[in-house]
Amino acid sequence: MAHKNFHYSENFSPLLEFFPQLPDLPLTYTDLMVGGDDEGIFGVESGFLYALKPLDREKQPSYSLQVSFTASMHPQSFTVEVCVIDKNDNVPVFREESMRGSVQLGLLKGIPFMQVEALDQDDRNTAHADLRFSLLDQTPRIPASHMFYVDADTGEVSLTEDGASTLDPEMCGRYKLSVMVQDMGGRANAFFSTGTVLVEVTGNTWASPDPVRLQENLPGPYPIPISQVKWSGSSVEYSLEGEFPEMLFTINREGVIYLNAPLDRETQDQPCFVSGNHTFWNRVPHQHCGGKADGREIAKPAELRVMVGDANDNRPTFPQMQYHTVVKELATKGTEILTVQAADNDDPKTDNVRIFYRLVGQVPESPRNLFRVDRDSGVITVQADSMEGTAPQYTLTITAEDAKGLNSSCTVIVKVLDENKQSSTTVLGQGPTGHVFGPIENIRPCLSAPERSTKLQYGPFHLPEDAPVGATVTAVAAWDSDERGGDSWLVDYRLESGNEEEVFSLVTDRQTNEVSLVLNKVLDFERENEYILVLSAQNPVALVRGRYGPASTSTVSIFIDDINEGPVLSQSHYEVTVREGEEPGRVIATIRAYDPDSHPIRYSLRGDTKNYFSIGKYSGELKTVQALDREENSTYTMEVVAEDGRNSSLSASTLVTVHILDVNDNSPVLVGDYSWKYLCTPRWEDQALVLASRDSDGPQHGGRLNFSLRSEPTVQRNWKLTPINDTHTNLSLNIAYLAPDVYIVPFTISDSSSPPRSTFINLPVTVCTCNLRGNCRTAAKQLSGMPTLQSTLGVLLGTLGVIGNIIYAFVYRNHTNSHLCKTLLPELPTAWKSQSGESASQNDTLTSLANWALKMY
Repeated sequence: MAHKNFHYSENFSPLLEFFPQLPDLPLTYTDLMVGGDDEGIFGVESGFLYALKPLDREKQPSYSLQVSFTASMHPQSFTVEVCVIDKNDNVPVFREESMRGSVQLGLLKGIPFMQVEALDQDDRNTAHADLRFSLLDQTPRIPASHMFYVDADTGEVSLTEDGASTLDPEMCGRYKLSVMVQDMGGRANAFFSTGTVLVEVTGNTWASPDPVRLQENLPGPYPIPISQVKWSGSSVEYSLEGEFPEMLFTINREGVIYLNAPLDRETQDQPCFVSGNHTFWNRVPHQHCGGKADGREIAKPAELRVMVGDANDNRPTFPQMQYHTVVKELATKGTEILTVQAADNDDPKTDNVRIFYRLVGQVPESPRNLFRVDRDSGVITVQADSMEGTAPQYTLTITAEDAKGLNSSCTVIVKVLDENKQSSTTVLGQGPTGHVFGPIENIRPCLSAPERSTKLQYGPFHLPEDAPVGATVTAVAAWDSDERGGDSWLVDYRLESGNEEEVFSLVTDRQTNEVSLVLNKVLDFERENEYILVLSAQNPVALVRGRYGPASTSTVSIFIDDINEGPVLSQSHYEVTVREGEEPGRVIATIRAYDPDSHPIRYSLRGDTKNYFSIGKYSGELKTVQALDREENSTYTMEVVAEDGRNSSLSASTLVTVHILDVNDNSPVLVGDYSWKYLCTPRWEDQALVLASRDSDGPQHGGRLNFSLRSEPTVQRNWKLTPINDTHTNLSLNIAYLAPDVYIVPFTISDSSSPPRSTFINLPVTVCTCNLRGNCRTAAKQLSGMPTLQSTLGVLLGTLGVIGNIIYAFVYRNHTNSHLCKTLLPELPTAWKSQSGESASQNDTLTSLANWALKMY
């Protein structure tokens, strides 16, 4: 036959719990036996497998039993696997009662320097062995009270930010840490134990080495050791970071830094900085990285400064091969037109970078000596008395040379600019006005002479109040008689007045000198309904002759047309706090909105589905309609809508969040069913009833709940309450022996508020004598209001009748098991006698019969 598997909890009571019936047995069999049980724990009877004593998973997690029998004159057998299910019956303990570790000065925060380890004999695949670690205390608490941190999952011990920044072996060289380990993932009902960790603080040799000076292009041989760093703590791996080519510098496991190739000082603008940082490597003492490198930095990087000596091996070069510049035709002798600068990559602190400049060519060559270049500064100036009548463009060749004769050259193209020496009136036959305005549609044909002599006006233009930003109001242009495309022809436009708040802006087309007046900000009719703008036009360069007159300005009139606008709320979100239980009808907030058109505003609520709040239709006052309970809901969010009183399609909305402040309006209560629990007498060590309580208020009122016994001497003498955490406490016997009985234990549960709220509890507690396995042995007594012994006997006899029918049916089915009745029924007569062997009273006899029936069941 196949294997049969049974799962059973350890520490069970064999009198109250049974294995299931063995399956696949034939209708007729004999010689049913169980083997493979050296300790005699298991037995088999009438097709049922049973155990004679509790199982212990930590002693043996499973049993392989051989069940044999004879059917049809042939012996048969099959295997039964009994797997013991774990219970949380073991306390986690640290591997060492006193643990030691050392931490090096300079270690960064969060880097573990040791690990605390603990064992739990329960099944590691269950929460019973799910361990959590915590740090309870640190002694001494200098220079900071929280210098260390213990990882809850791994037990790794590391420095906190305060610890990493203030650790000082001279101030404190040794710390004593109290640590705790809990099973059940650290839950409230977990077992725990504590331990001590002694941490020694050690110094460190990790520091930045002295700067190193190397000459570029060293002949070798390579690699050349240039410096060394060392971490005096655990084994580490070093690495280098810096602005240098890969593998130019390397560092070995001993911290020796090598140069692997010739240096070129010009590859860097500044001296080279090489920073060394070190990370975890395997075989790190007291680390728990599983023998692997995890690559984390454990200390701040040390810095090595490498300075490279210079050799004159670079020629001066210009940043660009060709330059473009301009010179005005009326420029005088000595006018600076451009400065050319060459750069030499050699060391700027040496004469290797001193550069001399020369003008070596000019095209066209005539007239000669128009320009010169300063030998030291590279400044190009006008050498001639005047540039009038010269060529419109010249190309100059400039060389730069260092002291060794290394040189390079560049070209400079100089354009001679026409000056603004004539106003546009010369072309138009007008006085010295500089520019004449006209709308775009009047650019061609030109304005008549009488129009050009007067100040022009444009408009009025009408803009709706809701015109989009970027809309063009109008466009105008000015004419200039100077050379088209030059600075003397270009026009700069400005709004001289009427635009102090920068509502409008100007966009100029440099190809045509046209300017567009563009809306730059949102309009508001109620604030400003008319704009009078004064626009001026001037060249970017000064007039050489003449001056700007009235024809260089224009006036633009703009009227704003009113548009009905929606309401505007003063806030996009309101945060309101209300105490729970406060009397309804109080104003908790006032929502403010205004209408730009001065229309009335109506307020309404959205999202208040349970009608906890109301708002004034015209006042905007938000009120509570009913008392609020924080325990039901701590936060309410709704939307307030403000509508235009004359046009409901125009509206605005804002969110209102109401936070309910907690008040102490709930008393703590005892939770759980304790009627089936008991305490053994004489008192068993560490036996207690775990009492649980709950307070529906927030943590500021119901945080820690306090249990206290009534002050009566008998209560104080017999009972003891020992807190476990904020919500649980242990109830145990305070004396060695208390007579078996059901006792009423009076105590009070109080919350942590001031004044506190309390609940008085009368808890029935059963005290009884117990067997070696801790099972209560005292027979049950009749409680007040419960069924009488006679009624119990009636129920019992009915139950026995049902059992008899079952036994009869079973025997009929399998007459070979008739000895089951012989096993069970002979005990029945003994139940009619008392324990002393004498005749018992009616009540004693019924009680004995009831106990026998429960035992058989």
